[in-house]
Amino acid sequence: MYRRAQLLLVGLALATGVGAITLALSSGHHLIDPDGSFLGPSWFRLPLLLGLAIGIDLIPRTIWFSRMRPQRMPAVFMERLRTHWNKQRLTLVALGVICFYIVYVSYRNMKSALPFVMHIKYDRDLELIDTAVLFGHHPGAVMQDVFGDGFMAYFFSYVYLWFLPLVPIAVTIWIVWSRQLAYGYWFVGSQCIAWTLGTISYYALPTLGPGIAFPWIYTDEPNAPAKQMMLSLVHGRQNIKWAGVGNAVQDVAGFASLHCAITMLVALMVQHTVRNRVLRIVFWVNFCCTALATLYFGWHSISDDVAGVMIALVSFYLGGLAAGHRFERKGTRDLEAEGAAIQAEEALARG
Repeated sequence: MYRRAQLLLVGLALATGVGAITLALSSGHHLIDPDGSFLGPSWFRLPLLLGLAIGIDLIPRTIWFSRMRPQRMPAVFMERLRTHWNKQRLTLVALGVICFYIVYVSYRNMKSALPFVMHIKYDRDLELIDTAVLFGHHPGAVMQDVFGDGFMAYFFSYVYLWFLPLVPIAVTIWIVWSRQLAYGYWFVGSQCIAWTLGTISYYALPTLGPGIAFPWIYTDEPNAPAKQMMLSLVHGRQNIKWAGVGNAVQDVAGFASLHCAITMLVALMVQHTVRNRVLRIVFWVNFCCTALATLYFGWHSISDDVAGVMIALVSFYLGGLAAGHRFERKGTRDLEAEGAAIQAEEALARG
C-alpha cells in the first residue's frame, strides 16, 4: 500500500550513501560516524534505536494502563502488540529509522567533505543581497539593535540549540505514534528529502555563513551557548582542514538553512496531521524564532533562510505525494485511506 513511500526512502538512502562514499574517496577522507561513540558503534546503534522506538511505546503504556498491577501487564502488553505493532507499523519503523539514519550520516559526511571539494565561497554575494533588502543594513546588526544582548540573546540561543534534539524526537513520534501510517511515511520521507536537498544546496552555493565570514559584525553579541557552538565549529573546521585531524566531521556550511527547513517542515506536518491547535501555534512560533535566531547569531543570511523555506515546501509536497496524499485548495486527501475505505465498502457490499 505504501510502495511509493518505501521506494522513496530506500532510493534516497542509496543515493546519499553512494554520494557520501564517492565524495569521501574523491576528497581523500574516509567515512566518519558523526556521532562518535555515542550509544556504541553503528552496527549496534541501529538495532538499539529500533528497540528503543518500540520500547518507548510499549513499556510506559503497559505500566500506565495496568495501573502498576503486575498481573495485568501481560494482557496490556500483548493487546498493544496485536493492535499497534503489526507488520505494517514495524515496516514503517524499521525503514524509517534505517533510511533516515543513512541519509543523515551521509549528509554529515558530505557536508564534512565540502571544503576539500569546493574552494569558492559566495558569502560576499549573499551579503550584498541582504544589505540591499535591508536598504544598506546588515541583518545581524539590525537584529542586535532590535533585540539587544540580554534575555532575547539567550532565548534565541536555546531556541537554536533545541533543533538538535527536535529532529530525532520528531521522527520517532511520527513513525511510532502517528494516527495513520501514511502520516509516518509522509514525515520521514519529507525529512529525508529535506536533508538531501540541503546537502545539494551546500555544493550548489558554498558559503561559510555571515557570522564566520564577517565576524566583526557580531563582536558585541553575548557569549551565549549558540555563539560558543559556532566558535567550536570554526575550530573544528580549522583542525580538519589545516591540522589534518581525520577522525572528526566539518560542520560549517551556510546555504541553505536546514534549521529553517526542518523546523518549518515540522510545523507544516503538525498543521496538517495534528488536531491540537495549541501545538500548531507552538511549532509555527518555534519556526519563526529559529529563523530569527539564525540571523541574530550570523549562522545564516536572509537568502539562506528563504532557501530553507523553499526546501521545506518542496519536501513537504513531494513527501506527501509519495505517501499517498493529494493537495487541494481545502487541504489534503489521504488517497491510501480513501482507497482502503472503498475496498472495505465493496467487500461489504459483496458479502
